[in-house]
Amino acid sequence: MSRRLITLIVFIEGFSSLGAEILALRRLLPHVGSAIVVTAPTIALFLLALALGYAAGGRVAGEFRPRVGRNFLAAGLLAGIGLSAPAVDALFASLPTGVAYLAFVGGVLCPIAWLLGQTVPILTNLVAAQRTGEASGLALYWSTLGSFLGALGLSLGVMQWLGVSAAVILVAATLLAALPLLAERPGRTALLAAGALLPVFAVNLPSTATFDTAYAEYRVEPVARDGYQAPRAFWINKSLASLTDDSTPPRTTRYIAHLRAILRDELAFRGRDILVLGAGGFTLAQDDPDNRYTYVDIDPAIRAIAETHFLRRPAAGEFVVDDARRYVSTSERRFDAVVVDVFSSHTAIPGHLVSREFWESTRRVLKPDGVLLANVILDGKLETPYARNLLATVEAVFGRCAVEVLHKGKPLANVELSCFASSRPGPASVYIDEKNRVDLDRAATQ
Repeated sequence: MSRRLITLIVFIEGFSSLGAEILALRRLLPHVGSAIVVTAPTIALFLLALALGYAAGGRVAGEFRPRVGRNFLAAGLLAGIGLSAPAVDALFASLPTGVAYLAFVGGVLCPIAWLLGQTVPILTNLVAAQRTGEASGLALYWSTLGSFLGALGLSLGVMQWLGVSAAVILVAATLLAALPLLAERPGRTALLAAGALLPVFAVNLPSTATFDTAYAEYRVEPVARDGYQAPRAFWINKSLASLTDDSTPPRTTRYIAHLRAILRDELAFRGRDILVLGAGGFTLAQDDPDNRYTYVDIDPAIRAIAETHFLRRPAAGEFVVDDARRYVSTSERRFDAVVVDVFSSHTAIPGHLVSREFWESTRRVLKPDGVLLANVILDGKLETPYARNLLATVEAVFGRCAVEVLHKGKPLANVELSCFASSRPGPASVYIDEKNRVDLDRAATQ
């Protein structure tokens, strides 16, 4: 093989291997979220499989080109089918979440890494160079450059403009397109590669989602709801994000109706500026012409998807594309209310949006008499460590907040927090018979 051809092959290997890792993390997002306890083991297992692939490739003593060709064929089919939305959804639908995660990483991602990891040590044997270090350095350079471009090109290019399924097809097609370059009979191998692409296209083109972007999977479906007129649900990452229908005014989910009642009825907001972190279905601002809404969401595509497929009319309010924490940390604007409604999947809130520093930043963008409203999903009894710690974190910044559990009889419930910028956290004492200050405290508040 010429040095130029070897360079191209190892570039494809780097592009495809890191592309598969990014696609795997994106496919896991709707099912297990993006917490560090998910991403770190996934990356670690990928690197372990890659290391084992390096070792396996170093032991190959002959038939270098056919071996790489077979690896590329297997990896292309694994990536094209195993990383498709239908395959991943079926896996998580048929197995418990933890088992499905291990099956996906161990049965799809790690074999891809192991197969492609063999490429550099195998093809290094064919590099015509005076020194071994020169051969390996050249191969690693082009492999790593391919990884660099694969990471940027797929995440910031293909997935943003064409979707995740298109990125899966591109990774598989790139690997399969290399087969004729590695074969002694390129014509016959080209036919094999074309045939292998057929099931890849078949499984990826009929996407189950309305839209599949770099950030989330969106789906709009009709649902059955008593009292609703042609109700439809807006699903984000397998989680029900919002409801609407054709009533006048449109009906929506209970927690959105509750938040709207707090703002319009209890607080009597009129002509106020309201910041909503997490766009969802853009239903909070609908049919509220008296207040000015600003939605912040990290996905630039969500508004067009919601307007076209869910609301079926223009969404009310201003839309800002940004990370929620970055926006509240840097914005010079001040709001009468901040509504926090951010989820990455199911009940999972991104970790950087529950820390004390995040709540301090939300307080920063509130006017002195402003209010924070937060929708979180916790156990209905508020007795788990997650529930206790999350509530304690918010109240460490805002002081005592009102806590309303909307579905007390369910294991998981929407919990609405109402906190005021005018309040401050402070020490508390327990009233006991021996030293009971209840009357003095009551008198001080009157």
